[in-house]
Amino acid sequence: MSLYGRAYIVGAFEHPTRKAPHTSVAQLHAEVAHGALVDAGLTKDDVDGYFCSADAPGMGPTSMVEYLNLRPRHVDSTDIGGASYITLVSHAAQAIAAGKCNVALITLAGRPRSEGVATGTTPRVRKPSKPDFQWEFPYGIANANGYALCARRHMYEYGTTSEQLAWIKVAASHHAQHNPNAMLRKTVTVEEVLQSPMVADPLHRLDCCVVSDGGGALVVARPEIAKKLNRPRVKILGAGETVKHTMAGEIDLTYSGAKWSGAQAFAEAGVTPQDIQYASIYDSFTITVLMQLEDLGFCAPGKGGAFVADGNLISGVGRLPVNTDGGGLCNNHPGNRGGMTKVIEAVRQLRGEAHPAVQVANCSLALAQGTGGMLATRHGSATLILERE
Repeated sequence: MSLYGRAYIVGAFEHPTRKAPHTSVAQLHAEVAHGALVDAGLTKDDVDGYFCSADAPGMGPTSMVEYLNLRPRHVDSTDIGGASYITLVSHAAQAIAAGKCNVALITLAGRPRSEGVATGTTPRVRKPSKPDFQWEFPYGIANANGYALCARRHMYEYGTTSEQLAWIKVAASHHAQHNPNAMLRKTVTVEEVLQSPMVADPLHRLDCCVVSDGGGALVVARPEIAKKLNRPRVKILGAGETVKHTMAGEIDLTYSGAKWSGAQAFAEAGVTPQDIQYASIYDSFTITVLMQLEDLGFCAPGKGGAFVADGNLISGVGRLPVNTDGGGLCNNHPGNRGGMTKVIEAVRQLRGEAHPAVQVANCSLALAQGTGGMLATRHGSATLILERE
């Protein structure tokens, strides 16, 4: 089933808070749901499809549908980590195209900052029943050192440098200075990134994303409904999703699942990477961005270092504006699932509602890309291509 033009994003809302010690996760879900519905010009009574992921408290949709007092006829709680919410936009569009619902509400919320979660430096605690537990947990693998392995391998294979990775953080900081809600608004230089403490060689502290509370929500609707609303229309053109894993030992740390999910999305949308005017790229670490840009086809494998250098990702300066809200590296990373905010900023760009200092002129075609899990072992990948109608 092609998604081309079968559904529209009609509402988007990002929670302004970055620390919510006295607000429950369920309440954060409710607040972002209200914000997205108000943005769309709809109410909860219009919603007949509800979508969330593992960040939702309790039994996911079962608990949240009651908390929000919804009456859906279709629900979905897909969990592929940080890629979940990009995938859920696709799943909402599929449900709408199949006649399962007309208006889909998608909510994300979390409180990792208030709960004291670190930036991927603690070994992942897995239950012994998990199939990977006995092979990985004894070695203490954590997100940061897993991503560092990918960075070091990319450097070995292609000559990528720490200076080139630092440019990704520099670009994010140039955008975040214009975002009043961003956690890190100070612009930084390549030298400052390289001088920040080493977390997992070759990744420095400033190569790592922030940890924040907050959340976001989206409303996806049938075309007939979207055309009746007094909002700019953002059409879903194409989507792709996959899981990359260790493939029984066939391990190559130099590419991500975006190589496959991106190809699906571009084929369905009928466009090429060269057509994209703005890209939201999941940025848990700087190496994550570089690898996904290569895998999506914005540059050739091994050429990502040169592509991101010298301000090429800065809006108004470079060839491809990326993460104009500051991304996970500077703005926020709610619930440690940044895919939601990637879609929200893409919607802002297509509506012409991004900050004037970073707004891409006449932006009509945007991409959102998410990665969830660990780049070095197993991760979900999701790609979404959107168009302003």
